[in-house]
Amino acid sequence: METAASKESFSYRLWRYEGQPGELIPLLQSAQEHFGYIPRRAISYIAGATGIPESDIYGVITFYSQFRLQPMGKHVIRACAGTACHVSGAKLIRETIEDELGIEEGETTEDGLFTLNTVACIGCCSLAPVMMVNDETHGRLTPASVRKILRGYRKKAAD
Repeated sequence: METAASKESFSYRLWRYEGQPGELIPLLQSAQEHFGYIPRRAISYIAGATGIPESDIYGVITFYSQFRLQPMGKHVIRACAGTACHVSGAKLIRETIEDELGIEEGETTEDGLFTLNTVACIGCCSLAPVMMVNDETHGRLTPASVRKILRGYRKKAAD
C-alpha cells in the first residue's frame, strides 16, 4: 500500500506543518493513505511534530469513522443494510458472514484476509440482499451462497 507518492505526501505534510488549526485531519489522512491505517508510531510521530498530545490525536481518530487504527483485510466485505436488503434478510446475511469468518462488524480476521463493514446502501436494490467483496458485487444472497462465496475467496488465497 505504501507508494512513493504517499510516503512523500506524509513526510511533506509533516515537514510543512506550521501549527495552524485544522492541520491535524490532513496529517491523519496522509498517514492513513501512507500506511493503510494509522499505526501507533504515526500517532507518536505526529504528536512529536505538532505538539498535540497523543490522547487528543486518538480522540480525533476515534471520533471520525474515516480513520482506522487497524489494517484492513485483503478482502473488504461491505454488507448492505439498506432498506431493500434489510427487508430481504440483510441481518441474517451479516450474521452468516460473522459466523463464517469468526469476526463482527468492523473487525478483521486474524489471518488478515477479510474485514467486514456494514454500509447504508450499495445501490443494487434489485439484487437484495447484497454484499461486495472488494469491487465484486454478490446479490440475491442466502446463508449457503454467502458461505460458498467466502470459502471460494479463502481457497483462492490458499492456492
